[in-house]
Amino acid sequence: MLKNLARFILYGNYFVALCAVSLCIETNFQLEVGLDDFLFYCFIFAASVSFYTIAYLGEISPGTTNRRLRWYLDNKKIIKVSHTCLIAAMTLIGCYLAYKNFYNLRYLTITDYLLTAVFPLAGLSYYGIPFFPGMHFNLRKAGWLKPFVIGFVWAGIVTVYPLLYHQVVTGNLYRLSIFSFWFVVKNWMFITVLCIMFDIKDYAADYNHRIKTFVVQMGLRKTIFYIIIPLCLLGLLSYVIFVILHNFPLTRVLFNVIPFLLLIVVAYSLQRRKPILYYLAVIDGLMLVKAACGILGVLLVNR
Repeated sequence: MLKNLARFILYGNYFVALCAVSLCIETNFQLEVGLDDFLFYCFIFAASVSFYTIAYLGEISPGTTNRRLRWYLDNKKIIKVSHTCLIAAMTLIGCYLAYKNFYNLRYLTITDYLLTAVFPLAGLSYYGIPFFPGMHFNLRKAGWLKPFVIGFVWAGIVTVYPLLYHQVVTGNLYRLSIFSFWFVVKNWMFITVLCIMFDIKDYAADYNHRIKTFVVQMGLRKTIFYIIIPLCLLGLLSYVIFVILHNFPLTRVLFNVIPFLLLIVVAYSLQRRKPILYYLAVIDGLMLVKAACGILGVLLVNR
C-alpha cells in the first residue's frame, strides 16, 4: 500500500510539483516580497503535474521496459482522470486570477510580458511541440544543452513568476537588485546540476537515441568529478563571496550552504547504480531541502 502510494506521488509528478511550490515560497521569503495568494501556488502545482504528465504520456508504448513508463501504462485510466481534473483546476484558477487582477495587468511592462511567455515557450520547445506549421523545435536533442534549458525554465517559473504575480496583485513595481538577479542565476544553476544528475539515470536511453548528454560523451565518473562536483564547488564559492560582500547574517549563510553540500554528497553517491525512485525522491528532494533551508534561514534571522 505504502509503496503504491509512493509510486503514485513520485511517478505521478506530485512530489516534483510540491518542490516547485516550495521554491516559489522560498523566492517570496528570500526576496522579501511577501507570500502570494494560495490559489497562485495551486496553479503552479497543477501546471507542474500537468506539464510532466503530458510529456510522459506521449512517450509510453506497449513494449516499454522503463519502470516509470510501465507504471503510466498500467495506471493509464487513473492518470487520465487525475490529469483531466488538474487541467480543469488549472484552467479555472487561471481564469479566476486573470479576471480578479485584470485591471492590475497594466502594472506589467512589455519586458514583464516577454518574461511571462519565454519560460513556457522554452519548456514546450524542449519536448519538440510545434508552435506553427513548419516550426518545430526540439531542444532535448541538444544533449549538453538539455539540463540548462530545464534549469532555465524552472528558474523562471519558481523565481520570476512569484515576483511578477506579486507585482500585479500589489501594483508595486519590483526593482531588480543584484541579489535578486543572483538568486535567479543560483536557482538556474542549482536545478541545472540536478538535471545533469538525472541524465545519469537516462544514460542508456540517451545513448540509444544519440542524445549527447554530458554522461554519454564523457562517461559516469568524469561527469561526476569534472562537471557536477566542480559546478557545486563553484556555486558554493560564488555564494560565500557574495554573502561576504553583502554582510549576510551567519545563520542565514549556514542554512543556505547546506543544499550545496548535499549536492556534492548525492553526486558522489551516483557512482553506484541507483533505482529510479532514488532519483525521484532524493535528487528532486534536494529542491525541497533547498527551499526549506532558504525559508528557515530568513525566518530565524528575522526572529
